[in-house]
Amino acid sequence: MALCLQIECQPLIIEALYRNSNAERNIKSLWTEEPLWIALNAEGDHETMRRVLSYRTLLALFPNAPARKLLLMVLFIFVFWVVFMTSKDHTKFLFRFNNPITLRQWHIFKEFLHSEGLPNTPAPTAEVELMVMDILEKLNRQIPPRPFANLSTTTSAKESTATILNPRGKYCIGDRLDVLLVAKDHFGRRKKYGGDFLRTRIFSSALKAGASGKVTDFNNGTYLVSFTLFWEGPVSLSILLMHPSEGVSALWRARNQGYDRIIFTGQFLNGTSPVFTKCSLTLNTDAEQCQYLDARDNEAFYCLKPPNVPCEALTHMKTKNSNVSYLSIKEHLLFQRSNMAVEVIKNLAITVSPCRRNEIKKKKCQIGMKAPFPSGYIFKGRWISTFCKQNEFSQMQEINNCLTRKLIYLMGDSTLRQWVYYLQKAAKTLTFFDLHGTGLFQTHVLLDIKQHILIQWKKHSHPFVTQTLYSLKDDNYIPREIDQVAGDSSTAIVVTLGQHFRPFPINIFIRRVINVKKAIERLFLRSPETKVIIKTENTREVNENAEIFSDFHGNIQNLILRDIFRDLNVGIIDAWDMTIAYCSENTHPPDNVIAGQIAMFLTYIC
Repeated sequence: MALCLQIECQPLIIEALYRNSNAERNIKSLWTEEPLWIALNAEGDHETMRRVLSYRTLLALFPNAPARKLLLMVLFIFVFWVVFMTSKDHTKFLFRFNNPITLRQWHIFKEFLHSEGLPNTPAPTAEVELMVMDILEKLNRQIPPRPFANLSTTTSAKESTATILNPRGKYCIGDRLDVLLVAKDHFGRRKKYGGDFLRTRIFSSALKAGASGKVTDFNNGTYLVSFTLFWEGPVSLSILLMHPSEGVSALWRARNQGYDRIIFTGQFLNGTSPVFTKCSLTLNTDAEQCQYLDARDNEAFYCLKPPNVPCEALTHMKTKNSNVSYLSIKEHLLFQRSNMAVEVIKNLAITVSPCRRNEIKKKKCQIGMKAPFPSGYIFKGRWISTFCKQNEFSQMQEINNCLTRKLIYLMGDSTLRQWVYYLQKAAKTLTFFDLHGTGLFQTHVLLDIKQHILIQWKKHSHPFVTQTLYSLKDDNYIPREIDQVAGDSSTAIVVTLGQHFRPFPINIFIRRVINVKKAIERLFLRSPETKVIIKTENTREVNENAEIFSDFHGNIQNLILRDIFRDLNVGIIDAWDMTIAYCSENTHPPDNVIAGQIAMFLTYIC
């Protein structure tokens, strides 16, 4: 056997020669019968030195059997190491050996390092960061800065006009109704650019009916608002000026300026005593920090390290709004309640007749179908899809039959937690399983042992905005949660993101959605039959804290979500469209809205 390893440009040749073919005599012959040749070729002075160590020399050096065995072991390890180091795959092995094991739970894999030991952000994933920047650049082009001298030069709902185009004497179900909106300022002057944030809707209060309208911005101060007439009878039109374009520009600029509109307070345990400290998505300080990092997905969260308390002792979190604002005093006037969600149309209504038309048969709603806008409408208080046929789930037994042998994982904010409460009432065989958590934001689990049903809701990780103290002990980012789902044809995952991201720069939301998409793609590789549904965020209250929670932020996030998931085989539940149609202005929509969402979900999975 001859091996050569080059060390400092001098080849070391080791030859172990023995002629025994009998395996039982190999070790013995190495020491007592055959010579062991070790040759060193030194090229420094062009002389070759060769030494021959006979078995007698070795016997003199190692007079007893244990020493000889030790030498044999050392030689064996050395030979193995030489073979290993010269092999082509040894670097891969070393890389895996030297890198930390990736663990499943977020609270396990987070790293606790001092601020001087690591940059303030984890190593970026180039592909994801390029996608984030690309989307951000597109949005910046769509929401350009707008001049703002004073309130009078902004868009006025009172002065703007809305006119029905090509009015008819008779409208039929299925017809399209177009309205031209001309935006004007408070002096009655026509605006020369677009960008106003509008919310459009048709409704019939007596019929408990409603539907969203589609807005086309011509970027010159005029807008085309299109409605599809879905039901007969009197129909009223509504166009709300939520924010003028100057307000939209101000909100967009302010949102992307800083992370400090929300104050995070982390609770650590020092023995049995709670210790509170400041936390954030980013901390600009030289003080010692605890860094909770997910390097793969480029996610990060930080806390100031309490004295003499380990970073692993972080257990809970709560938040409150700060007094920080990036709006000017003049811009704040745009977000007084009287200047938001102002009606443009004054008593504009039509009457729709049934007429005779061939009804188009719709296919059953399935995962992967592309939803138009509007994706549905409300009639007699019930959500009806416009692009696919829904199953009926009016009876408890129908719901139970659909849920039988299903594993359902709900991942997101408290608008998905509402599903758990609704399903527990609708399918009365489901009972809560106690996971020993506390509070509203603990993981919720519903079980039906006989019918093998499991429904779990778990909140998403940072940022999570609430004044209520919530636990971080089993906290995890949604992509990591999806990675833990085995998946099969009887498994369904529902994801929603949005409300808690509104107070922060948009890149946080974009990155999280991309990471969720990548986790779903990994899931489909191992379990392509798993059903995944994306629930968009819904509208919420109109209040004077628009800089943080305006529906403008939600609308932008809704557009981003749809764009990122457009080519993925997932189902979409358009909570945004639903809550506009229902005219729901509540962070947590009423039960009739939740019922419409769950009906779409059950149709997708059964």
